[in-house]
Amino acid sequence: MFYNEIINNCPASNIALRTNGESISYGQLEERIERFCSFFHKSGINAGDYLGLYAGNSPEFVYTYLAASKLGAVIVPFNRMLTGNEVEYIAEDADMKYIVTMKPLEISPRYQQFVLPKILDDILETDIVALPEFSRDIHDVNTIIYTSGTTGKPKGAMLTHENLVSNAKSVIDHFDFSVEDIHLCVLPMFHSFAWTVSVTAALYSGATVVIEDVFHPKNILQRIQEEKVTVISGVPAMYSYYVSLGHKEDFDSVRVFISGGASLPVEILENFEKKFDKKICEGYGLSESSPVVSINPMHRTKPGSIGLPIKDVHVKIVNDKGQDLPTGTAGEILVMGPNVMKGYKNLPEETKKTIVDAWLHTGDIGYLDEDGYIYIVDRIKDIIIVSGLNVYPREIEELIYQYGGVLEAAVIGIPDKKRGEVPMAYIAVENRDTFDLEGLEKHLNDNLAQFKWPKKITIMESLPKNATGKIMKRALKE
Repeated sequence: MFYNEIINNCPASNIALRTNGESISYGQLEERIERFCSFFHKSGINAGDYLGLYAGNSPEFVYTYLAASKLGAVIVPFNRMLTGNEVEYIAEDADMKYIVTMKPLEISPRYQQFVLPKILDDILETDIVALPEFSRDIHDVNTIIYTSGTTGKPKGAMLTHENLVSNAKSVIDHFDFSVEDIHLCVLPMFHSFAWTVSVTAALYSGATVVIEDVFHPKNILQRIQEEKVTVISGVPAMYSYYVSLGHKEDFDSVRVFISGGASLPVEILENFEKKFDKKICEGYGLSESSPVVSINPMHRTKPGSIGLPIKDVHVKIVNDKGQDLPTGTAGEILVMGPNVMKGYKNLPEETKKTIVDAWLHTGDIGYLDEDGYIYIVDRIKDIIIVSGLNVYPREIEELIYQYGGVLEAAVIGIPDKKRGEVPMAYIAVENRDTFDLEGLEKHLNDNLAQFKWPKKITIMESLPKNATGKIMKRALKE
């Protein structure tokens, strides 16, 4: 099971977590998890119950998650950007009774809230008790990750013990993680990318996790140096800041850089490698696949590619009729493996549409090259159809990032009476006063067919993002 797999691999004397000057060994980690587990059991939480977790990156997040898993409960991590109404929607959908939180939430009293700052001392003084026995299978649900809801109401991806453990093992195998590694976790733990890559894979290999709750670039760069971090996972926006503010010596200790959560613009990747002489391994995944599907090999990266499928995971490209497509031909990316979710909570019909004959339909458009590397073209739902012609926003965004002074870029489709839809671009720049917008327009016009030209380019202070740093195109459309 998930808890036993993680803890049984951990030498007691090794440092498991470091945060705010505190070091927590694996022995201390196990003891605190046991106390959390006993407290929850005495409070009425039993195997099979659904437990919400509304907290930032912290040791308490880890204790709660692993204690709930040991107890046989199903963990439902909440995005901390959600409003009370959004929390209630998920809580009701997940049949939840209990929520562990760092602050009181303005929600219905029918959900029992455990506010950690108020009860932490009581938890840590709880006597450890023997838990009642219960049956558990690797195919039982361990976690429900609710999708960001960019295409409608959030859907709960049910991830099993096997899903989570197999994905962590494959990531460890890919990067050869070991007890010597020190992982930076600044991505939010409630997101599957951070939980699998920065926490689960790290703990499973007996490594140390340096926990940071907020991404302040200068502070993070200092922490990387101080802690001698060896593994960094981040989203493209973070790497953009590293390029702007970092120095080569900041990353002397780092041996692995992983990018995910959104497509990494080639311009950012190349500028990073040029400045720091180190490669970024771009990967790809989604909540429904626990989340990792593919990653670039450390010594055989291909710019613009999301790499090769990780161990035990299979990928194919199909057309809209489900037929396999040849090398170089774009179609929908399908995924099969032990990491593929059990299904969506309370949505059997949606599950049947999404998982067909054990293949997960990702909704992403991509193709394979002659070496089996995967390239993302775009999301099916993001494609802009101009006068019947497909326009892929990512193609335009890549060109925008090539232009000097651009920090962030997103292209969406907006309604047009004559052509159905037209592209619209939003950007954030280094210096608004000196930025040459006309120069950018000429750059795009010189490098794109006319039907792909953005109708307008709007400069913003910053583009709207979710908690993981991914640009929210739905917010731009609204």
